[in-house]
Amino acid sequence: MMYTKFKNIVVLLVCYLYVLLFVYAAVSKLIDFENFKVQLGQSPLLSAFAGYLVWGVPLLELLLALMLSISRYRKIGLLFSMGLMVLFTVYIYLILNYSSFIPCSCGGVLEQMSWTQHLYFNIGFCLLGLLALSLMIADRIYLVTRIVAVFSLSVVLMVGLFHKSEEILYERNNFVRRFPPFPAQRDQVMELQANSYYFAGKSDRKLYLGNITAPALITEIDTSLQITRSYPFQITDTLFKFLNIKLLVEPPHFFVYDGKVPCIFKGKLDQLQAVLQTKTIPSFTKAKVVDSTTFIIRTLNQSRENLLATLDITTQKVQTAPPLLEKQLDGLFDTDGILNYSSSLEKFVYLYYYRNEYIITDKHLNLIDRGHTIDTTTQAAIKIDYVKSKNERKFSAPPLMVNRLSALHHNLLFVNSTLPSRYEEKRMWKNAHVIDVYDVLSKSYLMSFYVYKVDGAKIDDMYVTDTHLYVIFGTKLVSYRFSPELIKHFKRK
Repeated sequence: MMYTKFKNIVVLLVCYLYVLLFVYAAVSKLIDFENFKVQLGQSPLLSAFAGYLVWGVPLLELLLALMLSISRYRKIGLLFSMGLMVLFTVYIYLILNYSSFIPCSCGGVLEQMSWTQHLYFNIGFCLLGLLALSLMIADRIYLVTRIVAVFSLSVVLMVGLFHKSEEILYERNNFVRRFPPFPAQRDQVMELQANSYYFAGKSDRKLYLGNITAPALITEIDTSLQITRSYPFQITDTLFKFLNIKLLVEPPHFFVYDGKVPCIFKGKLDQLQAVLQTKTIPSFTKAKVVDSTTFIIRTLNQSRENLLATLDITTQKVQTAPPLLEKQLDGLFDTDGILNYSSSLEKFVYLYYYRNEYIITDKHLNLIDRGHTIDTTTQAAIKIDYVKSKNERKFSAPPLMVNRLSALHHNLLFVNSTLPSRYEEKRMWKNAHVIDVYDVLSKSYLMSFYVYKVDGAKIDDMYVTDTHLYVIFGTKLVSYRFSPELIKHFKRK
């Protein structure tokens, strides 16, 4: 009698925990419906079904909460509730381990959890559901068959959605790459001890790295990846509330900037003291050093659209170049891209993220020409919604990124593309990144080669010298030696 009462209390407690979770999650989604719709649309696994799930998920959660509150439907409600939690758990596992990026689609307090914490949270609720069902159902054969059926259905459904997204991601495009024999061979590997490094610049025999988590630190590495030296620098004015500090090194100078503040500091490598250079400049989102006094920046116009400009830090003069970036949808996301500068040719190249185009200008942003990458994406495949509650424009579906990273050295533009071409093996795209090489002087495609992922990590940043490609994979820095056939394509001024 006592044991039966104890079982009923445990079952009831678990059911009410599920009710509390589902009601809270559903109400949070419905209150901030626009934000939830955008977040769900951003999911790489669920974006194709976002129009149905944006209503279906909260309504299902409320229906299950109602079933758990009625004793007559409690057993079936608990069974499907546990199945839903298994579905959510498999979804988070796939997002953490196989997704190209991590979205968010929770809401309320749950949104403050990390994805790993959320995974363990969901596993805990799955185990609670399993406990309650084992106490509620005496027939063990009935219990096991129902649990196995619900578990299998949840796993198969989510894995099926994942493989469907993989088919979309790796859909073949109507272009063909050229892979000559060994244009770049792996040379040296170096352990960086942290995954927060990025390339800040180079000299004849040295690479300079910045560190997101230690922004006042310069790391100097010889090009053979054998000798490393790190040293801090001082900022003369620390009253700024920095938001996103970046380091750029152009020997003998180094620059520290934060475009959101906005401010630019300058120092010498042999003195290591960064002095404020700017007082009245516009905010900017990206910057590239042209010389010791000139930057090319990307800022925003009055319509909140991207705009390229030159900035002279001695005179504070900003010269905009409005005709360069061509708007297709909103002028912000659709014109997003990467800034590249070749000091030897004094040419600037802007590569779009979401379309097959790059812009070539001189150092004053006078248009020279426009070139195209070899894929077929001429129109940015993005969807954007405005979220009133956050006063933000956001992607409402995963964007089709065409060009992920790039590096310009002399006349050659190296592009980490995200699109497979015809005849490429799918398994290569699981284990390697493709690098396409273009000559920006002739606007021609030259060749492609693969760089294999290191310990499963993806490319974080890359840099090019006369003889090597350097790539950061998480905590590893890897060099690839160019073949003479590739090196002969370099043209200097």
